[in-house]
Amino acid sequence: MTIYVHEWKQNQKSLWIWTIAVAAMILICMMLYPQMKEQADSVSEMFSQMGGFSSAFGMDQVNFGDALGFFAIECGNVLALGGVMFSALLGIGMLGKEENLHTAEFLLTHPISRRRVLAQKLAAMYTLLVVFYAINFVVTTASFLGVGEEIPWKELEMVYAANLLLAFEVSSICYAVSAFLRTASAGMGIGIGILLYFFNLYGNIAKDAEWVKYVTPFSYADASKIIADGALDTKLLWLGLVYLVVGIAIAFFRYIRKDIA
Repeated sequence: MTIYVHEWKQNQKSLWIWTIAVAAMILICMMLYPQMKEQADSVSEMFSQMGGFSSAFGMDQVNFGDALGFFAIECGNVLALGGVMFSALLGIGMLGKEENLHTAEFLLTHPISRRRVLAQKLAAMYTLLVVFYAINFVVTTASFLGVGEEIPWKELEMVYAANLLLAFEVSSICYAVSAFLRTASAGMGIGIGILLYFFNLYGNIAKDAEWVKYVTPFSYADASKIIADGALDTKLLWLGLVYLVVGIAIAFFRYIRKDIA
């Protein structure tokens, strides 16, 4: 478990920075709800006239004047995008940094198999993501109480469960990509996250882009859709799980056979 503990300690600073940043934005957004609630009718009317823009961000699916609908529109995208950026950076840096920092020659000469190295790094990455979402879940529930609203446990649990799988999937894909790299490319990780996000926006706007929801994990983690439907899309969740497993398999297959520089 030495590698697991090392990765946990090494990524703690990044964990707290991203967690505090996303949690603070969620808290600030929810604190604005009491003021926005008074203008809900005019804001909802304005959103209804925005056409494709409203569809892109799910504004046409939930009630902006309701606390849960407000959370979905204002905080759902913050949570999803912030979580994906953090998970992508974790995934893309886990393996590539070893060659970039010239620590692979030290790590891999120890009596430990590459499989164990990969497994412990993967476990550390997932643990960091669980902590990230757990803290944000607590902050979110506290923010509902802070604005005098009842906590919608079922809806929030579904939103966070979907976002956790979203983060696991993206981090696993980036983990697979990092197995092919000799340097930790933060830009590539962020690029993958943003590309998947804009795929989802395109799918929400374009009527003939049904295929997009099978490509981007944002399609099953969209807070507006989850709250509007009152349920998770299990078919897309299973597909996301398949992508996750494939990403892990590729990472193991490639890294075990890789010539380390």
